Amino acid sequence: MMSSLRRIIWIGSFPKSGNTWVRAFLGSYFENASINNLSTITTTDVRPEWFNMAVGGTFIGKDFDDSVKLRPKVQRLIAASKPGSRFVKTHSKVGRVGPIDLILPEVTAAAICIIRNPFDVAVSFARHSSISIDTSIDRMSDNASMTASPTKIIDVLGRWDDHVQSWLKAPGLARHVMRYEDMLANPKKEFKGLMGFLQVPVENKKFRLSLENTSFKALQRQEKNQGFKEKPAGVDQFFVSGKSGGWKDSLSVEQVARIQKEFGPTIDEFFPEVAKEAAEFIAKAG
Repeated sequence: MMSSLRRIIWIGSFPKSGNTWVRAFLGSYFENASINNLSTITTTDVRPEWFNMAVGGTFIGKDFDDSVKLRPKVQRLIAASKPGSRFVKTHSKVGRVGPIDLILPEVTAAAICIIRNPFDVAVSFARHSSISIDTSIDRMSDNASMTASPTKIIDVLGRWDDHVQSWLKAPGLARHVMRYEDMLANPKKEFKGLMGFLQVPVENKKFRLSLENTSFKALQRQEKNQGFKEKPAGVDQFFVSGKSGGWKDSLSVEQVARIQKEFGPTIDEFFPEVAKEAAEFIAKAG
């Protein structure tokens, strides 16, 4: 029998792949929410309040295991927190740490999987994390890559290619895949496809307004006027460029070649046009 808690619709992505954009659209369409009120429609699996609830106090992890061991309990609490489906943002990969599922099947209804080519991710991840592009590529290439909050709430990322493959190849997962590049090229088509996956009838006026309110320029405007509470400390702006192919102006030939070498098969599978552009970029420099 299916679990009565199978309510979570994951919004899963490697960092800087378009997760916030998708959440902003859903927030606008369903709740008319601004970027600072996305919690009205979505939550996240690393939100401190869930971990505090799980331990019955203030969670302060001592090490990696403390956070990971609590993930199943946290996800059950999220699923049980209100009736019906629940959108949950995550940057975790799908997989296991020992016996522990990072993404718990018993509470999972479906997933919106957002992917972006790793050349642009490397640039955006570097800016977002206040690190060099080389360090960004190092982290994207590390099997043990993770992010941690000040209280040691952990997101297990792993390598960029393994992360993408984990979501797109997870057995038995009802999923809808969105490429950031396609969202930019034809947002109307891509977000209509998302609504179809969610089995939500599209109200045309509401849909059109949500597209307008969550265009990249509109998101930049909101951030400029209201700030954005999800912006990391030390970062001037969250919504910076929002374009595809910007890597050509930011990466060296050596960095492009390294990313291609690290992630070639996954780039070829999901971003064949970008693989071609990278090969041309390298050849032109040589």
